[in-house]
Amino acid sequence: MIRKIMLSLAACCAAAGLFARQPVAWDEAYRRADSLIARLSLDEKIRFARGYSSFFFYGVPEKGIPYLYLSDATQGVHLRNNLPDSTMVRQLERSTAFPCPIMLASSFDPDLAFRYAEAVGEECRAGGIEVLLGPGLNIARNSQCGRNFEYFGEDPLLTSVMAAAYVRGMQQTGTAACLKHFIGNETEFYRRRSNSLIGERALHEIYMPPFRAGIEAGAAYVMTSYNQLDGEWAGQNSRVIGELLRGELGFRGCVMSDWGSVYDTEKVVRSGQNAEMPGRREFAREVRELLRQGRISEKDLERMIRPNVATAVAFGLYDRVKYRPDLLDRFPAHAETACEVAAKGTVLLRNDGILPLAAGRRILLTGRFIREIPRTGGSTSSSAEVLGYDNVSLEEALRAEFGDAVQVVERPTREQLAAADVVLLSAGTIDVESFERPFALPKEEEAFIRMCVEANPNTVVLVNSGSGIRMSGWNDRAAAVIYGWYPGQNGMTALAGILSGRINPSGKLPITIEREFADSPAKGTMPAGAEFYNKAPRAYNEKLIRIYDVDYAEGVLVGYRWYETKGIAPLYPFGFGLSYTTFSLSKPRVAKRFPTKGPLTVRAVLTNTGSRAGAEVVQLYVSQRNPSVVRPKKELKAFRRVELAPGSSGEIEFELDRSALAYWDDRMHGWRVDPGEYVLSLGTSSADIAVELPVTVE
Repeated sequence: MIRKIMLSLAACCAAAGLFARQPVAWDEAYRRADSLIARLSLDEKIRFARGYSSFFFYGVPEKGIPYLYLSDATQGVHLRNNLPDSTMVRQLERSTAFPCPIMLASSFDPDLAFRYAEAVGEECRAGGIEVLLGPGLNIARNSQCGRNFEYFGEDPLLTSVMAAAYVRGMQQTGTAACLKHFIGNETEFYRRRSNSLIGERALHEIYMPPFRAGIEAGAAYVMTSYNQLDGEWAGQNSRVIGELLRGELGFRGCVMSDWGSVYDTEKVVRSGQNAEMPGRREFAREVRELLRQGRISEKDLERMIRPNVATAVAFGLYDRVKYRPDLLDRFPAHAETACEVAAKGTVLLRNDGILPLAAGRRILLTGRFIREIPRTGGSTSSSAEVLGYDNVSLEEALRAEFGDAVQVVERPTREQLAAADVVLLSAGTIDVESFERPFALPKEEEAFIRMCVEANPNTVVLVNSGSGIRMSGWNDRAAAVIYGWYPGQNGMTALAGILSGRINPSGKLPITIEREFADSPAKGTMPAGAEFYNKAPRAYNEKLIRIYDVDYAEGVLVGYRWYETKGIAPLYPFGFGLSYTTFSLSKPRVAKRFPTKGPLTVRAVLTNTGSRAGAEVVQLYVSQRNPSVVRPKKELKAFRRVELAPGSSGEIEFELDRSALAYWDDRMHGWRVDPGEYVLSLGTSSADIAVELPVTVE
């Protein structure tokens, strides 16, 4: 389904020669893998079934199977200090800290996603890294989830398109991509104790499409998740790996477990899992005991490791030059790409006319992230943490943009706030894997923001976070609100350019920001009486909590689908973002009946009616009138980012296959398109619809 929806993207990538590079076809790769495995002793096969050290696949170099280095994470190369000696790998001295993936998603720009991943892939090649443990494809169902920053938002189509572009960009460098975390890992609250209860329809419509897109783009690896799915751990779950991943999605590459996420050795061997990472100490002993008892055979072990070897063969990981020091010269270009992502991914949510800032205004800068780079995790303990180099703080970026007009006051009085021409107030959160955090900011920070907007009506709030936060207590009092996510090492330079007007903002929300967390379908995710925690020892102390259910009772009504269908007004809708220019969209040209064969073509003209160049994201939603089952009021089925000079126009064309109208029928266990009347909604966010057109389907 998603593959057909993305026909135009695929055609563009094919024309440019951008498909994922796989030197050896799968059948031949498996044949060669069998030959290599035949040379291994039983002990070597056992060792191959788990990781070597923390971030390596096992190898037997003298038999043509070198060790392979795996590195975190989606937004750049995580530099670790716990690697084996230098005979295993020569660590990079530095790596570029790119904006977080949810900021990349805010650009709605798959070409940029390709270039972002290409840059990360080049740094992997420079550092001898064969496998990059990304992209992360879980859905932002829950605003409190501490790992939303690693994903591409709440919508399966947007996530699918960005994921496919990311995989192609990464793998055309020769670095293998690993899709994670399969599947149902939308919470970080004691993630090793959660049991995701997801209906068949929601699984297929919401949570599996991004993985299908990544697999069809050629992804080499998939990582299973920490959680249980319907009562069994995903990493040792034959339904998850055998039926869903291998069967329905047709994945032929290597499956690895997330680190420390499996517990039953016999189930691990038989489930279709290919590498237990990094591997329990007792794993080898238990495998030998299972062999002795006849509960597993050596053939079972060979079947387990076979895809691991075959994937490395298929992608040429065993016989290529390990290090590409010439790619270190690409770092300046990577830094430029990082800044471009921040420029296109920053979202202007509110502006009463104060932005861009007029020259000569006295600026008081205060708040949380003045000199600290807002980054995920806050320490190297987080797999997504990328420290970067030549980091530019908010203060440094603003002084470079505005000079001496900027005054930093960490704890201003009301009088100081009132005396400033403009107050720039930095606020936000530090999000990290294995934790959830409250939707509301801490009481002290909330009170400070309220004091600022009350003391000076020209207060611009700059938010850095990896997901939505509660802003309803002060949003309407702020002169402007900018959502800057985690912008990477030089993203503050882009933010300063947006504030001055040198850069025209064009980011769009890839999530819905609710007014209150009680409005969210995820409000019951944490068990009754549970408390937030913020210390790693507690996050990994599984004795503190029993296995608990996360009931995805909302079904397919995730994100904007929930708010629109239930009639709950969010603070900011999915797809929303302001510009310093204005646009108009013509009435689309489209047939009144959906073709029985071939796609439906939708054409419209977008015009920049303002006085400066800018970009708009045109979004096409589909809904069914009087459906026979519960269906969302709107579903995103296509989008296009368009950049236009002032006064110019551009024609936008979408092609919708009938599969764009389909839903998953639980009774048929397959996709279904019902006849009847559908509505095509064209606009610039899920809530800002310029025109609706009925289309009949026979």
